[in-house]
Amino acid sequence: MPLPLPGPLQVSPATLDDWALVRTWAADEGWNPGVSDAAAFFAQDPEGFFLGRVDGEPVSAISVVNYDDRYAFLGFYLVRPDRRGLGHGLATWRAALAHAGDRTVGLDGVPAQQANYRRSGFSTAYRTARYVGEIPVTAAVAPDVVPAARVDPAAIAAYDDACHPAGRPRFLAPWLTTPGHRALARIVDGRPTGYGVVRPAQEEARVGPLFADTPADAAALLDALAAEARAFGSRRIAVDMPEANPAAARLARERGLEPTFETARMYTGPIRPVAHERIFGVTTLELG
Repeated sequence: MPLPLPGPLQVSPATLDDWALVRTWAADEGWNPGVSDAAAFFAQDPEGFFLGRVDGEPVSAISVVNYDDRYAFLGFYLVRPDRRGLGHGLATWRAALAHAGDRTVGLDGVPAQQANYRRSGFSTAYRTARYVGEIPVTAAVAPDVVPAARVDPAAIAAYDDACHPAGRPRFLAPWLTTPGHRALARIVDGRPTGYGVVRPAQEEARVGPLFADTPADAAALLDALAAEARAFGSRRIAVDMPEANPAAARLARERGLEPTFETARMYTGPIRPVAHERIFGVTTLELG
């Protein structure tokens, strides 16, 4: 008796519990996902995560997270390896992208997919490289680098707002306070001159964001974040640094970090002005 043919792909919203499976897919791809990222991701837009299923079995995933009425970000575009080449990815993409409406959509695309993204209306803004390595802890943390919890949340939010294409308070609050995440700020003359977060991940600890006024501010924060990573057992860190700020790559080389893989930040349309000179490390390739 012949086996029944599989049913059609069904794309529907995913839950926070569903996303634990998608995290394992991302880890299998070598993306080094953070171990506790999902709660902050879903806080920003709980309706922006999607699974494609065949006969009830998950085979594909994508996120299209809306930040405001003008900007969204696409990530987690994945198809299970044994189900690739069947059209599930494109069908999932099309179904989920409708969630963004007429917003400009951003993404961080791997080289192998960039031509496909261009055909879908995305244009490259700049490239980003992931730098990985161990920063030796050789000196005391600068006294003006303090836990972000000791800083006025409005000041941190305002700093973040200047470095991102849209305000993201629903994301930022849990990102700074999720258990395991270590958030630090540098305070000079009573105001933040930068802030950053390090968190445990599948492999190396992930740093992101790393926003700072100057290379000196970024260096002080990066050294302190590397020291914080030791607290949860990681001697190595990974940080995604945009070429739009050449000082970021110089800092990475000075600290002995090595580039591993590259992505391209791509957009479907215009975004508001962003302080690229302050961005030494993007928050996450998954949510921008």
